[in-house]
Amino acid sequence: MDQEKPMNESVKKIAELIDGIEIAMMTTLSQSGTLHSRPMVAQQQEFDGELWFMTGKDTIKTDEIDRNANVNIAFSAPDDDRYVSISGKASIVTDQSKINELWSPVHKAWFPEGKDSPNIALIRIDPEIAEYWDSSNKKLVQVVGFLKSIASGERYEGSGSDHGSVKL
Repeated sequence: MDQEKPMNESVKKIAELIDGIEIAMMTTLSQSGTLHSRPMVAQQQEFDGELWFMTGKDTIKTDEIDRNANVNIAFSAPDDDRYVSISGKASIVTDQSKINELWSPVHKAWFPEGKDSPNIALIRIDPEIAEYWDSSNKKLVQVVGFLKSIASGERYEGSGSDHGSVKL
């Protein structure tokens, strides 16, 4: 499962897997110690080793990140059989030039005042490790393996899947 890959190859692999996935689930640790997940719009820029999300400064998630920077981001594209779970450290960023860079018209839904809204903040994720499951190019192999398991009565082992873990 653990694969030793050079940093740039690991980043490239994750970039390919999360490309085009618009919504990710962000999990933080709540004040009571339970896990708290919510959907977030992924910024549509090429993954270069860090992830960015736009948020309001006055949200529960920013409070949770201030208390505990450990987060998990889960990307899912079930129609393509691509799944990525990224664990890392989050920080709150209020740099206006970065907000301007990441701003898109879709953000007006949350910030009707525009990119100069005093409530806008960014969440920067510095990934530490990513685990992935990718069967996007092997559907037929999976279906055949699954049907074989049913017919033989043997446990299905998920043939045709690419599963790994990379340090980022």
